[in-house]
Amino acid sequence: MQSIFAVYNRILEKVTNFTAVLAGILLFVPVFSIFYEVVSRGLFNEPTEWATELSTYCILMAGFLGMGEAMARGRHIHVDMMISHLPQKTNEVLRMAVSIICMIFTVIFCYTSAQMVYTSYDLDMVAASTLRMPLWIPQLSMPIGIGVLFLQFVRLFGESVLAYRNEKGGKAA
Repeated sequence: MQSIFAVYNRILEKVTNFTAVLAGILLFVPVFSIFYEVVSRGLFNEPTEWATELSTYCILMAGFLGMGEAMARGRHIHVDMMISHLPQKTNEVLRMAVSIICMIFTVIFCYTSAQMVYTSYDLDMVAASTLRMPLWIPQLSMPIGIGVLFLQFVRLFGESVLAYRNEKGGKAA
């Protein structure tokens, strides 16, 4: 089981790194578009209508695509005030339970966001703005990012199962 888990972790690391790099690239777009907006407005007195909208889309997409990386690095909010005082076995059982609850939530969120993307694509929905961005493009970051987050919860669950087994095996020996 550990070798399968190791392969899973290597693949997940590559997927997570890819989405993290994509999120990082998306965070550069607002820098350039806002810089262009400032120069255009300040020097030429010609403001753009698209810079704010594009920046908003990119920041939101980066947020969704970066969720898996944040989870992999343990950067999501967690409260361990009570958990730190519990025995290791109890901690692992709680981590398994929390992972299962989070997996259920992410599956539901991923499914509903994928439905939203499909509907936006199928109906050719575009933003009611000058940019007229097809809505499925920024929306696509939701099921992708949440899907990677789900895979991270699967990893966390697997780590807890292995730690629980090792703890159990260590006490029996």
